[in-house]
Amino acid sequence: MRRRVVVTGLGVIHSLGKDPDTFWNSIKEGKNGISMVTKFDTTEFSTKVAAQITDFDPTAYIDKKEAKRMDLFSQYAIAASRQAFDMAGLDTAKLEPFRAGVLIGSGIGGIQTLEENCRTLFEKGPKRVSPFFVPMMIANMASGQVAMRFGFKGYNACVMTACATANHSIGHAFRVIQYGYADVMITGGSEASITPLGFAGFCVAKAMSENENPDTACRPFDRDRDGFVMGEGAGILVLEEYEHARRRGARILAEIVGYGCTSDAYHITAPAPDGEAGARCMQLAMEDAGIVPEQIGYINAHGTGTPLNDPMETKVIRKVLGKHADKVPVSSTKSMTGHLLGAAGGIEAVITVMALYDGFLPPTINLKNQDPECDLDYIPNVGRRQQVEYALSNALGFGGHNGVLIFKRYDG
Repeated sequence: MRRRVVVTGLGVIHSLGKDPDTFWNSIKEGKNGISMVTKFDTTEFSTKVAAQITDFDPTAYIDKKEAKRMDLFSQYAIAASRQAFDMAGLDTAKLEPFRAGVLIGSGIGGIQTLEENCRTLFEKGPKRVSPFFVPMMIANMASGQVAMRFGFKGYNACVMTACATANHSIGHAFRVIQYGYADVMITGGSEASITPLGFAGFCVAKAMSENENPDTACRPFDRDRDGFVMGEGAGILVLEEYEHARRRGARILAEIVGYGCTSDAYHITAPAPDGEAGARCMQLAMEDAGIVPEQIGYINAHGTGTPLNDPMETKVIRKVLGKHADKVPVSSTKSMTGHLLGAAGGIEAVITVMALYDGFLPPTINLKNQDPECDLDYIPNVGRRQQVEYALSNALGFGGHNGVLIFKRYDG
């Protein structure tokens, strides 16, 4: 028998807020987290904007000496995990350590560390490369470091599936609790890829927006969209077995009830034009949740603002929901947050949970001239007060990876 799984804690590090409340208020107000890139000189780059974090202080969460031995993506993960842990009201002394685990993914891992040590290697030689280079760079270190912080000795892993990373991480953590392997899981995604190499790769692939105005660069579902805008940070959830949470009197924010995972098996970067695997992924998640299309009340779309993704995702939603698609509010919160790559689904899971908890559906900002091929209700520019019972969050990654999560409003 599968066990119920609930969300009891949230953590966020992002340019729109470095705690869940500040971040959620920014999302509700439709604030733009995108700015001109100042982390490095973008003169020779075709993209100049990103949702960058410029004032993060890791020493608020990590000893200064330890922080120097961690890549930024691990620092973000630890900070957001601490917030989620504290919000959940967990006490390590009262937890069985082998029943508590961590599953945090990253699409790229420690790319800043990689760049710095490559430079050192070529300029100063191999003996000057940091002895911490490998453990700082590898993507599983966010999960490892968080487990060390809290003494969680149970299930521990790392998912790395491009832009679907965090949805897959949360989905697998959901399964771990469902099937009895853990009672508590810290899960989500973390990314710190706003670096010269990270930017260069996406620029030459012509994937990112070349609009130099940060206020209009990210335009999902708009006919004038020209690519995604990169973001960075972390979105973390504490998932907990329902009875375990009830026994300790935890505040329950939402219930996670469905998860789907498929592959396009089509192309290394482009989504399959027929949307078959994406649609099947949504259907699997609904079957897992035991619901029908008419019960879906909100969709947090993948909504990257790329020419290919947005009409394809619209087609997928229509294929799965049928006539009900016209009644379902859909939004791309990437219009505000940018695309956090492997952490995107983590940030968007936090938003989806808060939408259910607060009874407020976030907007798609910068939607001025809706693409005729994108013909759903995308909650343009201004969010709306609306209570829904089930919310779905899509994630579609390079390599054809699809991950869909379904959350349910908790009524007590």
